[in-house]
Amino acid sequence: MKRCIECQSTHDSADWRCPECGFAPALIDGNLAFSPEFSSATSGFRPEVFSQLASLEASNFWFRARSSLLVWAIKRHFQQMRSFFEIGCGTGVVLSSVSCAFPGARMAGSEILSAGLPYAAERVSKADLFQMDARRIPYEQEFDVIGAFDVLEHIQEDGTVLGEIHRAVAPGGGAIFTVPQHSWLWSSTDEYACHVRRYGVGELRQKLERAGFRVVFETSFVSLLLPLLYASRFSRKSAPAEDGMPELNLPPLLNRALLGAMAVERGMIKAGVRFPIGGSGLVVAKKIEIESE
Repeated sequence: MKRCIECQSTHDSADWRCPECGFAPALIDGNLAFSPEFSSATSGFRPEVFSQLASLEASNFWFRARSSLLVWAIKRHFQQMRSFFEIGCGTGVVLSSVSCAFPGARMAGSEILSAGLPYAAERVSKADLFQMDARRIPYEQEFDVIGAFDVLEHIQEDGTVLGEIHRAVAPGGGAIFTVPQHSWLWSSTDEYACHVRRYGVGELRQKLERAGFRVVFETSFVSLLLPLLYASRFSRKSAPAEDGMPELNLPPLLNRALLGAMAVERGMIKAGVRFPIGGSGLVVAKKIEIESE
């Protein structure tokens, strides 16, 4: 169901014009834009990073390993998923993997910066893509599963976003998240990426529970490689934030070795191992229906 971000009324109109207040989203380069004031500049992300990511994600060990882990988790917890919405879909690398794994499901993705949407459209042509502020989601009880992968750490009001996600998930559905972990890993890489936090272990679970979710799965990952990650971050703690993304530009042989290590780790998680610490955290949650008084 559509939800007007201006007057909060819900409707099933054929188009997006609200029958109550008349609000309609703008169009930017052919895509719906619900918060056009944020479409070209924001403190949460650098628009120029999209082109860098588009050229690196398909081969980089971390992105490939994360996508494989996410597809496994979605299949495990949401086997009958018919609709999927990714918030902060970036260049569409995860959305593409999920679309391939669930070819019959409806796919949707959003970005606060409209510059990312053309890249996502190339990867997932069947997806509904639009510009949106995650603090104001224009849906209510609409999607079986909503995902946000390394997105929440960019947003100061992450509790607001989780509340909006809860509202937009259909009854019986759920949500899946990845976030960077451990404040002691903070470095110029986080500053370059415009992070506002790295999550403590269990922090996201507590926030999800406050938002009305029940956590059904939780583990750290990038755990076997944590010593290497720490060494990389420690060596860069005082490096200029403008250095870019050196952890993504890796020699092919090293990239393959790290991909192999992540495959071993994923196999352990599938077998039931839950890592207590790691560079990233994965959390799967089911929606709890909140009864109105």
